[in-house]
Amino acid sequence: MAKKLFVGGLSYNTTDATLREVFSAAGTVESAIVIMDRMSNRSKGFGFVEMSTDEETQKAIEMFNGKEIDGRNVTVNEAHPMEPRAPR
Repeated sequence: MAKKLFVGGLSYNTTDATLREVFSAAGTVESAIVIMDRMSNRSKGFGFVEMSTDEETQKAIEMFNGKEIDGRNVTVNEAHPMEPRAPR
């Protein structure tokens, strides 16, 4: 299992620090980042959290998938590599 998690459905007010703080309840957080829109500099509503072990990754999925963070129910699952897209 990968150690990187996709976190979707985030509030636009959720920050990297908030994500790190919340997920630290499941174990050691290696990194936590909320993806920002380049044009508006506003959250896109999703982010990624990297845990230090596979066990902590699984625990985080069980603890937070479907739960509320900053007033929004979030989706937490294993992150997959980005699919190649056709050129625009």
